[in-house]
Amino acid sequence: MNMNRREAIKLGAASVAAVAVSGSMSGCNNTEPTPAVISNATSNSRGKYTVVVIGGGFGGLTVANNLKKKNKDLDLLVIEKRDTFMSCPVSNTNLGKLDGINLGTFVFDYAQPVEKYGYDMLTSEVIAIDRTKKTVTTAVGIISYEILVLSPGISYDYENQFPTWSKRKIAEVQRTAPAALIPGSEHVALDRMLSNMDDGDVVITVPNGKFRCPPAPFERACMIAAYMKKEDIQGKVIILNPKEKFAKYGAFMESFKELYPDRIVYVPNAKVEDVDVSAKSISYSYEVSTGKKDEDGDEIMKDVSKTISYEVLNLMPNNKANEVVEMATLKTVPGGFHKVVMNGCSFQTATDKDVYAVGDVVAHAIPPSGQTAVWAGKQCADEITARLAGKSYSLPVKTKAVNAGNVCYSMVGDNPEEAIMVTHDFSWTGKTIKGKGHVPKAASGKYRSTGTGKALRDWYSGITADLFS
Repeated sequence: MNMNRREAIKLGAASVAAVAVSGSMSGCNNTEPTPAVISNATSNSRGKYTVVVIGGGFGGLTVANNLKKKNKDLDLLVIEKRDTFMSCPVSNTNLGKLDGINLGTFVFDYAQPVEKYGYDMLTSEVIAIDRTKKTVTTAVGIISYEILVLSPGISYDYENQFPTWSKRKIAEVQRTAPAALIPGSEHVALDRMLSNMDDGDVVITVPNGKFRCPPAPFERACMIAAYMKKEDIQGKVIILNPKEKFAKYGAFMESFKELYPDRIVYVPNAKVEDVDVSAKSISYSYEVSTGKKDEDGDEIMKDVSKTISYEVLNLMPNNKANEVVEMATLKTVPGGFHKVVMNGCSFQTATDKDVYAVGDVVAHAIPPSGQTAVWAGKQCADEITARLAGKSYSLPVKTKAVNAGNVCYSMVGDNPEEAIMVTHDFSWTGKTIKGKGHVPKAASGKYRSTGTGKALRDWYSGITADLFS
């Protein structure tokens, strides 16, 4: 039987999905290492470690790897609820079906760094943290620590964004309109839905407030539009953004207008009100002018509601810090995300000198990204290493920014592959670490280029090789 390209994509997506999520959603780990139990351990104790890292993402793995590079004898445990690593950075390229990329491109084996660096890894979910007793309770027992590092990532905040939704409806929306901002089955589900779709529109909603990877929804729109274009799927990609502008705004708008003028529809200031999963429709509101002005001369606006149909819905809800932060009872900054207050220009928390944090949950004024998490993880490892050696440590005093503390790429085109980028210069001369962004243009005068597309692939190959080879 001959298959056309779309049928082949459907078959390929199904086969690689098994690799991408094998074991990672089950909550089980048949090869779980057993930590050495301390001499005064209770029957429920799983051991004591000098350093315990919660979270095996870019930030947590970087902390663990670099601590063991500096001290191979360090007693260290990583706790991660998934038994397979999956990368969110660059994963949108799979939705564009770029050459040589599939879900397996983003899946890695934790056994590689564990064997190379010699730390222990426990696959289990964290249930509680007691900072007084210095213990972490997991689903399989209690771990004691001297120093705790939190790199737990994000959770979704459906409850506060949609207070009238029942738990059942939230679960249904999460299943049928996957956000795919957290590694795992959501990415597989969204890939399957797109591969199986016929003609119709794809709707992408953008979270309000702070969220993981601010450019992600817009890169995803480009990749889905590229996929629909080459597969001749009739429909549009509609982006509902609660704000007017967004990260890399000018660069993305250039790509929308020049690459996908008849595909991508950008709707600013759109607040999602409700979703009807059965009818496959989404309702949102936005403001329009009444054509009148008030006594101060300001334009009078009114709310307008609209309901549209979709074939595939990628509903990205508002984000918040993973529940581990709440378990640790750490001081957080005001706002719905609950980012952790840090101890000055440090990765030690302000609440507890024995608790550190990296990644999405950190309240430094630096952008969330895979590159930032790796940079922060290295600084955190240096800080802890100095402390264990009885030495003081601080980031180098700078009067000027450090060039390219972060680089973040977004693929916007296929055939040819073109990408845009933003760099951030990090500085730490005050009470926090700051980042100043810059979106450069290519020699052509445009934001996107094939050179940046190649740099995206090179960056991803390099950063994953550093973690897993």
